Amino acid sequence: MQVRIEDDLDLKKISASGQCFRWTEISPGKYQIIAQDKCLRIKALREKLFELDCSEEEYNGFWFNYLDLGESYEWIRRRINREKDEFLFLAAEYEKGIRILRQNPWEMLITFIISQNKNIPAIRRSVEKLAETCGQEMTNEAGERYFAFPTPDALAGSRDEQLKQCGLGYRCSYVRDAAQAVADGCLDLPSLKELDEETAMTTLTGLSGVGKKVASCVSLFGLHHLNSFPIDVWIKRILDEQYPNGYPFEDYSPYNGVYQQYMFDYYRKISIRSDTE
Repeated sequence: MQVRIEDDLDLKKISASGQCFRWTEISPGKYQIIAQDKCLRIKALREKLFELDCSEEEYNGFWFNYLDLGESYEWIRRRINREKDEFLFLAAEYEKGIRILRQNPWEMLITFIISQNKNIPAIRRSVEKLAETCGQEMTNEAGERYFAFPTPDALAGSRDEQLKQCGLGYRCSYVRDAAQAVADGCLDLPSLKELDEETAMTTLTGLSGVGKKVASCVSLFGLHHLNSFPIDVWIKRILDEQYPNGYPFEDYSPYNGVYQQYMFDYYRKISIRSDTE
């Protein structure tokens, strides 16, 4: 099917943004997206027109929400005053097209536990290997196999040898403990969406191996708390260099997480470019 999307949507920028690890560019401009147990192939045909290999029913029932198409990211960008904050204005313009995906909180919890002290390619490999090892084999619209993200029960019952083969290392026990908490019903992730961010963060950081950074990522990318503001080494540099007098969180609420993504990707790119010049 073809669909016209008027708001900001750049597949390449989202794929490289560090929020999703099962997006694969299978041909120039065409991406395969695996989310939970679903698989989509999507390509931008021309500006604002996209081709998807799913039914209209699946698009409306799942992918529209997954891509957060009910939110206007153009409006969110236009809240930035260039005279007051040229850095954020330029970052948002340069990274226009990034959206905060509405991803499954269980998948995000495990993914960001795995992400600790790993670069993006390594995270992708571990997540994919984990799906192949513990997830259910599925078939996409092209008749090709893929693997759904493992269920809590599947990971709770996994063995150390299986998890270590996925490159989890010291994270094995963290992954299994989190899976056991969800499988037992001790941790009700969907309910955290309805809580305020502070309460959700407190609950998440109560898990073994989940610090503030991981919890912030789960809050933003899994619970869709758009004001959550994960801070890693890149964001620390940005805050130090661009906001020595303090970042205006109150001015940018309730979309600090969106602005964080613009800054994160923009700063990484300009830093890498300046290092190679």
